[in-house]
Amino acid sequence: MSLQLDTRQRAMLEEMGVRVWGPLLPSMGELDDVPASPPRGGEAAVPAAAVAVARPATGVVAPLRAPAPAVARAPAGDIAGMDWDTLEQAVASCQACGLCKSRKNTVFGVGGQRARWLIVGEAPGENEDLQGEPFVGQAGVLLDNMLQALGLSRAGEGAQAVYIANVLKCRPPGNRNPQPEEVLQCEPYLRRQVALLQPQVILALGRFAAQSLLQHSVADVAAQPLGRLRGQVHQYEGVPVVVSYHPAYLLRTPQDKAKAWADLCLARGLMQAASAA
Repeated sequence: MSLQLDTRQRAMLEEMGVRVWGPLLPSMGELDDVPASPPRGGEAAVPAAAVAVARPATGVVAPLRAPAPAVARAPAGDIAGMDWDTLEQAVASCQACGLCKSRKNTVFGVGGQRARWLIVGEAPGENEDLQGEPFVGQAGVLLDNMLQALGLSRAGEGAQAVYIANVLKCRPPGNRNPQPEEVLQCEPYLRRQVALLQPQVILALGRFAAQSLLQHSVADVAAQPLGRLRGQVHQYEGVPVVVSYHPAYLLRTPQDKAKAWADLCLARGLMQAASAA
């Protein structure tokens, strides 16, 4: 599949370490110089040049939400009938696992409710917990730049819109890995988000996101390395799923950025095929 990339998009890919065949790229001095967001908790500090052009930052940390009434998670059957606003409120007040005791904000998701793309990460980090929005650290900057190279944005509309969510809606202390019980408690929320959004493609970023989405469709998925799940089309609730590396991993392992770009192109191909059908 060939992509029509403009000069800015080609430069973003070059900075991400993805080789683009075609005319020579402009120097980075021709691009907007926007400072990167601070690192997400648990991520290694990365030089700004490794992150490419950052999305504009407001510089304002969202205030903590008013404490919600102390309630456990609603039964899965009730969650399956919730509308968008009720679902977001249910997440904000959820106390179904111990993560509610240490969180500052729940992280429901961000993007347009009519987005055709759904991107699923693993769990909020320190910055996400503070701001109540997924992917706001350096990993988020890298993700936004990769999406922008395809003309996509969390603030986009229509075919250019993406919605970004996590498997877990609360930050695990110290950015540790999600525990099975925590994933189990949060799963109905993500399932309802998928049902309400009705995306045309889901991009699962990272091992825990892949395992959570594919646990009912891929045999022994927990034992499968992420690299083996890449490069093919899976299914979740009838929606095509493409598995890729988490941006935080790509910051530590930049040589795999080209593989992540190939995953994005695979997802883009699915979207184009769905639109043409």
